[in-house]
Amino acid sequence: MIDLTLDGRPVRVAAGSTVAAALAIGGDGTSRTAVGGARRAPLCGMGICQECRVTVDGVRRLACQTLCAPGMQVETRP
Repeated sequence: MIDLTLDGRPVRVAAGSTVAAALAIGGDGTSRTAVGGARRAPLCGMGICQECRVTVDGVRRLACQTLCAPGMQVETRP
């Protein structure tokens, strides 16, 4: 198991999980806020749609293509 932080909350996921899976397990499943204020969630699961953008340890990344690592800090809100 891997422990990480999602929007300031601790989350534990299985080794090999993507950040997108962590969003579903430990959060509300959303990854970002659209310009109009609506919350957005991962859609395609393979990096084409860009809907799963999150900040991981200060760097913008695609949640569906990023594997969770111990101590990782994930932010979905600016």
